[in-house]
Amino acid sequence: MLNLNRQPIALISDHADPAANIGAEEAGGQNVYVRQVGEKLAALGWQVDMFTRKSNPEDADIVEHAPHCRTIRLKAGPLEFIPRDKLFDYMPEFVQSFRAWQAKQSINYPLVHTNYWLSAWIGLELRKHSQIQLVHTYHSLGAVKYRSVNDLPAIADVRLSVEKQILEQADCVVATSPQEHENMRDLVSTLGNIEVIPCGTDTSNFYLMPKSEARDRLGFDPHDKIVLYVGRFDPRKGIETAVRAFAKMQPELDAFRSEKFKLVIVGGSSHDRTDGIERARIEQIVREEGISEQVVFAGQIGHDLLPLYYSAADACVIPSHYEPFGLVAIEAMACGTPVVASNVGGLKFTVLPEETGLLVPPKDVAGFARAIQRILGDEVWARKLRRQASANVSQRFSWNGVGIQLSNLYRRMLAQSIALEPVSAKLSGLRETPVVPLKGKTVRTKLSGAV
Repeated sequence: MLNLNRQPIALISDHADPAANIGAEEAGGQNVYVRQVGEKLAALGWQVDMFTRKSNPEDADIVEHAPHCRTIRLKAGPLEFIPRDKLFDYMPEFVQSFRAWQAKQSINYPLVHTNYWLSAWIGLELRKHSQIQLVHTYHSLGAVKYRSVNDLPAIADVRLSVEKQILEQADCVVATSPQEHENMRDLVSTLGNIEVIPCGTDTSNFYLMPKSEARDRLGFDPHDKIVLYVGRFDPRKGIETAVRAFAKMQPELDAFRSEKFKLVIVGGSSHDRTDGIERARIEQIVREEGISEQVVFAGQIGHDLLPLYYSAADACVIPSHYEPFGLVAIEAMACGTPVVASNVGGLKFTVLPEETGLLVPPKDVAGFARAIQRILGDEVWARKLRRQASANVSQRFSWNGVGIQLSNLYRRMLAQSIALEPVSAKLSGLRETPVVPLKGKTVRTKLSGAV
């Protein structure tokens, strides 16, 4: 219920429903980010309304997560699942539904925080007719993603254009790692105001627990060696690399070890969706490699059980081709599980090589096999990594800290907008750039010399 004593703000996450079950198709890090941020901001005194597209007629229109924090599902196209690359045509209806909601509820949102490029387009459209402070988080950059894609989607040019426009014309863009900040400057635009605020993890849910306890609760053998993958079935997540690396290291391991080795894959939805097609492809690779008896497809796992899977594993593999941040890495490390990850994007920020895990070039099957084998083959070193991984996350990443940083950013932006001061006045080394047109509207942007 709306509290008139609280400042209402809107978080928009068009395709990533904050109330969705994590691990299903289109449900991953962005869903977690928006919901966790929303709940922490509500605890800090805001009225937080999180807007997403309704994709199932049976879903509730409004989901209350915590006092003063709710997800509001708006109609934008048919009430069915639609892949992200096919959603753009329905975004004008999302804008109409958002405005209709505001009018019906008599709510004014002076600050809107958009997530992903489709929501960025929505935010830019909303600002044409209202004086909002516009904050954006990319979650994925087309300029980076498309470098590893052979066949670009039809929407690619539109996406790249919107991503450039939002960086140059939003009041602030939040980068979740220094690497993402660098990618924005190198590949998108030198204009715009950027602040680096990392993602976090819920350390009350993801924490160090005895491996034996986790395995006992999940029914895993206490003597098995377990490699874990957590995430969506998406080609850019690199699951094929993990499977082939696991298969490659089997002969050498079997030659001198008596333990059984398992690869546990967590995540995914039904076989009739896009990620179901990718899962079927991965299952075929597993059969081709002759490791079907050693691979467990655990399916969707709730956040109540996910910490047990992390804690039960000897290593967590993250073979993504690109990750702006990589929530799985810090969730695993919070549970004390060493990480073997691709040396891309935010993973280079979250994983400390030789201290909390290892980094390997993406798609390097032999490299991943060697890295996993190092951790599985040296129990003393693995225990050291386990302790250091958990301590590192506690010190560097928490949703409470993320919420506080975003809350301070919002308050500063709103205060400065009232005073008619530029949002980036607090930063040194800034200079104004020429006015940039936004489809008939002029918006003054900033160029940051440092963040």
